[in-house]
Amino acid sequence: MTTKMVHPYITKDKDIGGGKPIIRGTRTRVSNLIAYYKLGYTPEELEQSFPHLSLAKIYDALSFYHDNREQIDYEIEADKEANFIDNDE
Repeated sequence: MTTKMVHPYITKDKDIGGGKPIIRGTRTRVSNLIAYYKLGYTPEELEQSFPHLSLAKIYDALSFYHDNREQIDYEIEADKEANFIDNDE
């Protein structure tokens, strides 16, 4: 029997973040938080850098990432490419 993982702090809203996963009640995209995590930030350091997020929300975003790694990694890479192109102009 497979149990579907529920992420109570993660949502999508077409009017916020382009419909990409965000932390509920904020405009913070999961991919933005994970980009910092991949740079080596610990959950506690993320909490200090994003004081509007609780550790529970940060850990839920990490869990969501591990359940949806391909999607979030794609968003991070797309953001890098978009920023690179914008900076060249």
